[in-house]
Amino acid sequence: MPRSPAGPARPVAVTEVPAVSAPARPPRPRQPSRPRWGLRIASGAAALVLLAGGVGHLLVTELESGIHRVDAFGGLDDRPMDSDRGVNILVVGTDGRDKITRAQKRRYRLGGAPCHCTDTIMLVHLSADRDRASVVSLPRDSYARIPAYTTPSGRVRPAHHQKLNAAYAEGGPSLTVRTVEHMTRVHIDHYLEVDFTSFMKTVDVVGGVTVCTTRPLKDSYTGLNLPAGTHALDGGQALQYVRSRHLDGAADLGRIRRQQRFLAAVIHQVTGSGTLLNPVKFGRVAATLFGSVRADRGFGAADMVALGQAMRGFTVESSEFVSVPVQLPGTPVRGLGSTLRWDRVRAARLFQALREDRPLAVHRRKRLRATPVDVPPAQVRVRVFNGTSTTGLARRTLRALRTHGFATTGAPADAASSAVRRTLIEYDPIWNRSVRTLAAALPGSRLKPVARQGSVMRVTLGSDFRAVRPVRAEDPSAEKGAGKAVSGAEVACL
Repeated sequence: MPRSPAGPARPVAVTEVPAVSAPARPPRPRQPSRPRWGLRIASGAAALVLLAGGVGHLLVTELESGIHRVDAFGGLDDRPMDSDRGVNILVVGTDGRDKITRAQKRRYRLGGAPCHCTDTIMLVHLSADRDRASVVSLPRDSYARIPAYTTPSGRVRPAHHQKLNAAYAEGGPSLTVRTVEHMTRVHIDHYLEVDFTSFMKTVDVVGGVTVCTTRPLKDSYTGLNLPAGTHALDGGQALQYVRSRHLDGAADLGRIRRQQRFLAAVIHQVTGSGTLLNPVKFGRVAATLFGSVRADRGFGAADMVALGQAMRGFTVESSEFVSVPVQLPGTPVRGLGSTLRWDRVRAARLFQALREDRPLAVHRRKRLRATPVDVPPAQVRVRVFNGTSTTGLARRTLRALRTHGFATTGAPADAASSAVRRTLIEYDPIWNRSVRTLAAALPGSRLKPVARQGSVMRVTLGSDFRAVRPVRAEDPSAEKGAGKAVSGAEVACL
């Protein structure tokens, strides 16, 4: 067991998965029967396009005039086979800092020239029955093979290796779609692009978004400075939160996990605030967002209305999140820097599940109201002693701790006294982060540091003890293993 674990285990990356050849065909607009939702922060803003529900065709048609259209599928060939098993949407968040005011650039540390590249890339799958949205984050530093393409000047550039986000810089949306399709073998039906400006404004219009953290988050690069606890973020703060990648050693993968938590919070906010059912609220949100979003030409008003109407019954439990499994640590490549190579086998399984319209996450409803903690309970070793006259209390408590994921050790035993009033947790000071996880499961306990006690924490139950409270890792991927999918309820601040 590592000393005071640093938190979430990091997802894992991909070398690419070859594409399946299929006859070229133009993307056909889809009009799902009961569409439900799906996007992701990259964004959260783009997610709100699909969350536009129950407002009527006329309003969305009027608002659609503000959407900038882009030819994301023109000239594509050798595409994966299309199917009717759900809808796949590629959502990208772009730099867009050229549209932000000087004051905003200073406040949110957005200096420098815009990079004309994708800051975030997500593949969103809406299930055929519209009961589930699966969001797959594609690390921008993924080692990718950019397919051959023809430049605007007519020069043919051969296939070559680059980081995934370079596809947008080189060939815009169409080359990005083509590259992702070749790597995943997933047919993309629609394309959505959101920049910093629309993201910030949309978060403000929905009234801000609440996030929670078990430890302070401070990043001098973005200016993010959040103490431990629950925080209502406005648009600018939300942008800092989802862009920060210098909070720990997880870098871009850690940022992806925070983006997943943020998107789950967006879903919780929008579905619980009545935005989807209130034409006035929706109108404000849509007008703000649509002014700077870009979408493919086939993603029309009918599609948006159908998707939005199905969102009326959507909840945070209906969503699931995962990052493509990668090989860690990153692999340095001459001329590219550090890259993330996808885990071929595990990535292939992930994308096959999308193609077959299967759920990615195992939903555990018993954990929905669990207290979020920094260190996963599986990394906390505990031994229990009974300090009361209640027969079998230590054994039952040990079993409960094990059920809630703690690494229990040793046989339960009686303490030296059977008249302990307040439950006591003794721990070695070097495990000061891990003990907070145990304390959350045993609220009200007295903590006593004991030098050189070792990695096993000693719990002496007192007469105040009532039950073990469920806890969950703030970043479930740390507990589940890198590259594992989690439900929105497991990452949202509920």
